[in-house]
Amino acid sequence: MRILMPVDVSEYSKAAVAFVASRTTLLKNPTEVALINLQCKVPARAARALGKDVVQSYHAAEAAKALNAAAAALKRAGANATTRYVVGTVADDLASIVANDRADLIVMGSHGDTGLKKLLLGSVASTVAVACTKPLLILRGAAIPKRDSLKIGIALDGSPYGIAAARFVAEHRDLFGASPLVTLIHVVPDLTKITVPGWIEREVPTGIKPEQVEAMQKAAFENVFKPAHDLLARAGITATEMRLVGQAPSDAIAAQATKSRLDLLAMGSIGFGASRHTVMGSVATRVASRCRTALLLVREK
Repeated sequence: MRILMPVDVSEYSKAAVAFVASRTTLLKNPTEVALINLQCKVPARAARALGKDVVQSYHAAEAAKALNAAAAALKRAGANATTRYVVGTVADDLASIVANDRADLIVMGSHGDTGLKKLLLGSVASTVAVACTKPLLILRGAAIPKRDSLKIGIALDGSPYGIAAARFVAEHRDLFGASPLVTLIHVVPDLTKITVPGWIEREVPTGIKPEQVEAMQKAAFENVFKPAHDLLARAGITATEMRLVGQAPSDAIAAQATKSRLDLLAMGSIGFGASRHTVMGSVATRVASRCRTALLLVREK
């Protein structure tokens, strides 16, 4: 497996490195971790005054602060860690590297702020999300598990996007430990009542009999869960199910991730567009705004 990790000297980056270093089962197999650090350009006037050699030495020294300790920790854990730094901007240089790297997974830390003012994931993580089409794992402020086997939730909605997340977990099982605990999560609407919009929203009963509601919800759950179960079973993973009922799937998923103390929540993504406020799609964006659980975002292949 090849993992690409943009790193800096922040505690969030250190947490991301610690997470990868804790992947005991994964690191028993050849694992390449490419660490990259971005150095901002020195203003042109200052660069001319200092000279090329001084500026290059400065960038190298600053990059080493982020790269050396990270590489040492990963090598001690058994990873084949490589380092490099680039001088440029997040939007252009780092985004280009992320988009063109052959990585199986991109891992990075983020401040985990849940307010939209900070773009949910932080400016660097948001830029990477916009640029990449590869699976992206973002550690977001929750405690980093030290154990090898993780407690994972896979959010499904019946679309190919959720199946893509389940497929990634199945294909890269070792990333999640020797015996990961996997829970499939799906939310169906409450068919006993509907919310009527207006100046004052009100709920009115649908008139559907309870036994009919139960039968329809059961069929919906089974239809969504079966393809994911089949994928995971081929990888030797037996998943449990979390059957939720509610009118706001993202709120229910975020609440469940927090309540269940998931180490990681895997979700499919519709793709990353140009707007950093909607890089993950509406459901994933709303989930990110409501919990600090690590997020694994997977594009449909």
